[in-house]
Amino acid sequence: MSKLAKAATGERELIAIADRGYYEGYEILECERAGIAAIVPKPMTSNNAAAGLFDKRDFVYEDKENQYRCPAGSVAIYRMTSEEAGKVQHKYWSSDCPRCPMKPRCTKSKEQRISRWEHEDMLDVVQERLDGAPEAMRLRRQTVEHVFGTLKAWMGSTHFLTRTLPRVRTEMSLQVLAYNLKRATKILETGPLIKAMRA
Repeated sequence: MSKLAKAATGERELIAIADRGYYEGYEILECERAGIAAIVPKPMTSNNAAAGLFDKRDFVYEDKENQYRCPAGSVAIYRMTSEEAGKVQHKYWSSDCPRCPMKPRCTKSKEQRISRWEHEDMLDVVQERLDGAPEAMRLRRQTVEHVFGTLKAWMGSTHFLTRTLPRVRTEMSLQVLAYNLKRATKILETGPLIKAMRA
């Protein structure tokens, strides 16, 4: 969608803001390669934090050495590479884990294994961008959620009246078109809008 928006607007640089439901590594990588700065918060999928254990955010990646520094100060070095769910993952762990006094707060396994996707440096850039613009997600909510709330109010409690994806897509497109025309009429007024449409 971001690439289509970039093509439609003719902008050379674009910022795409999405909520955490759209966080997917390859999609973000594709945006970055297309010159689109993605801002997407990372979903918290680890249960470790809820269990009072360290999670991946507590381990600092040291790019130059290609290793992780654990909360106890030990080094988790690169050990192997595997493929999981179509993504190449590099695995790191420390030999100090079995003797570490902080191990009960870290893992219940023999050692804490840390996975790093081969393109995770791009995800780190996205996270830094989000950390540098904390108001971006608030702006997204103010801009987008109002639109969807309005559309839901128009469509009523039953929402879509049609079935099957092509028909629902058409119905949604008509709703969005009606919303955009109503907004444009409110902003430009009817006369200038008709003049612009004829031009």
